[in-house]
Amino acid sequence: MRDRRAERRESTRAEILDAAWEQVREHGLAALSLRDVARSVGMQPPSLYSYFDSKNAIYDAMYAQGARECVEAQQALKPLPDDQLEALKALLHFFVEFCAADFARYQLLFQRTIPGFEPSPESFKISEDNLAEIGEMLARSGVTDPGSLDLLTALGTGLADQQISNDPGGDRWIRLIDEAVEMFYEHITKKAKKPSKGRRTR
Repeated sequence: MRDRRAERRESTRAEILDAAWEQVREHGLAALSLRDVARSVGMQPPSLYSYFDSKNAIYDAMYAQGARECVEAQQALKPLPDDQLEALKALLHFFVEFCAADFARYQLLFQRTIPGFEPSPESFKISEDNLAEIGEMLARSGVTDPGSLDLLTALGTGLADQQISNDPGGDRWIRLIDEAVEMFYEHITKKAKKPSKGRRTR
């Protein structure tokens, strides 16, 4: 049997989130106003608390929504090329272009723009699981050092940040992705092949 009350509640929550996204895209992530969101969906501000218990709860739901969008869009890339270098290029192109497409979403997912806000463990796990999948792809190339995954994420967010900050709507830093990934891949695979230094025995 359909739970129409639950369906209406979820529909209203989705409407509130849509209004919140519209507001932060226009005025900035930190400028989210519950009063304005309530007005957009035709309710009084106190009524919002029937759906979200705080402003941070709205941010958390937005974070989860953005993280799921990232995962779903990334899954749509599959099957990735068998060649690991080409697969990494495809992934980084996707990531930088995904970030550049929506500045507010990029800030929420990948920067600490909102004082005092951290995503809930449940919401953050969406991003963690996605990152773990990329780590597994590196491992298939023989790269198991966690620092290599950190370096890849720094490369991706660095290029995205430069693109968004200095050439919004353009491709100045997007054009550098292939070259950057080639340098990264050469470095990590060379590093992975180096024999570990053991103690000398007499």
